[in-house]
Amino acid sequence: MSESPSPSSPSASSGHETSPQPRPGTSRDTDPGASPGTAVTVAQLQRRLAEFAAARDWGRYHTPKNLAAALSVEAGELVEIFQWLTPEESARVMERPESAQRVEDEVADVLSYLLQFCEVLGVDVLKALAAKIERNEKRFPTTGTGHSMK
Repeated sequence: MSESPSPSSPSASSGHETSPQPRPGTSRDTDPGASPGTAVTVAQLQRRLAEFAAARDWGRYHTPKNLAAALSVEAGELVEIFQWLTPEESARVMERPESAQRVEDEVADVLSYLLQFCEVLGVDVLKALAAKIERNEKRFPTTGTGHSMK
């Protein structure tokens, strides 16, 4: 990860999408700072990120331009993990603890900057995603064969 003011410094291509299972001892829906089993919301994460940045006087750096650039850099770091892997190797990247940790760290960095970007611009990230999915469903209707592109 690149050094910058930030609090956070796979599916196989077999023709169908699968959702990877969390590794043992991990959870996708809990806040490590909260009580065990407590669900975390996007708004809570955005608040924590804003508080983290404010406590370090980083707010002046968190402009839309800078956050978009940082998001791009972090996405590039995620891509770098997979750059020279075969499709089969990339599908197994979460099986090795060291590569799984790298992936999780970069995913967290990407999400961190995306949430901060959305907060600064007033974008409701879940509403924007739901609207985009709806537009894509209309744009790419299914044909009954499982493929919408010819």
